[in-house]
Amino acid sequence: MSENKKSKPGVFSRIAKWLRELKSELKKVQWPTAKQTVNNTAIVILCVIIVGVFIWVFDALASGVIGAILNLFK
Repeated sequence: MSENKKSKPGVFSRIAKWLRELKSELKKVQWPTAKQTVNNTAIVILCVIIVGVFIWVFDALASGVIGAILNLFK
């Protein structure tokens, strides 16, 4: 059992190794340009607006249908 403890690296050496690997992986990342970021943001905002309009229309239709059904039974 004591042999396993001696061969296992310490907490700080494992953290240091993790940080080195993290730095190495971050160097491989291809970061977007400012133009790509603005373009992607605009696309996301447009999609959110479109989905919001669809939900609003569905909610209005569902409210109208439910209101009509309730009025039938009054």
